Amino acid sequence: MMQKDMKLMKELNTLNSIRISGIISESIVDGKGIRYVIFTQGCYLKCKNCHNYSSQDIFGGYLKNLDEIVEEFKSDPLLQGITLSGGEPSIQAKECAYLAKKAHELSLDVYLYSGYYYDDLLATNNIDILNLLNACDYLVDGPYIEDEKSLLLTFRGSSNQRIIDLNKTRLTNKLVLVNLDIKY
Repeated sequence: MMQKDMKLMKELNTLNSIRISGIISESIVDGKGIRYVIFTQGCYLKCKNCHNYSSQDIFGGYLKNLDEIVEEFKSDPLLQGITLSGGEPSIQAKECAYLAKKAHELSLDVYLYSGYYYDDLLATNNIDILNLLNACDYLVDGPYIEDEKSLLLTFRGSSNQRIIDLNKTRLTNKLVLVNLDIKY
């Protein structure tokens, strides 16, 4: 299904643009530090009580020029990085990879949120998805599961979701998880 979704999204997008549901120019809840958050449009997972329900409709949201987005996050000296969230960013993997690479050129780190697990993203063998993963520093993976909801989790909504240090994972060729959860 992911391949079909990506094809449809490419048909909907115009050259050098991405379909988004919105942007938060400064956030402290979508990764470490102050972050510029891009909420991509389109997701077929339909997680129960999704916190971003309006981003699910593949035909919703609006198109925004990729370079305009880059100029926006480039102009904020307070940012530690950008976050690619959704919807499901892997549907627009090529466009998201472009944004991630531009962020790295500015010495910003990149968080990627996906409703798919890391192994499932790798298993697609889709070059755009693999390029996206290679362009990101951290991946918060897995669908939101209402029965595993916890307010004690950092940067996640349910306990099945993981924060993966993609740089260390690539370096060691072993999955390296980050634990930022608050201890009481």
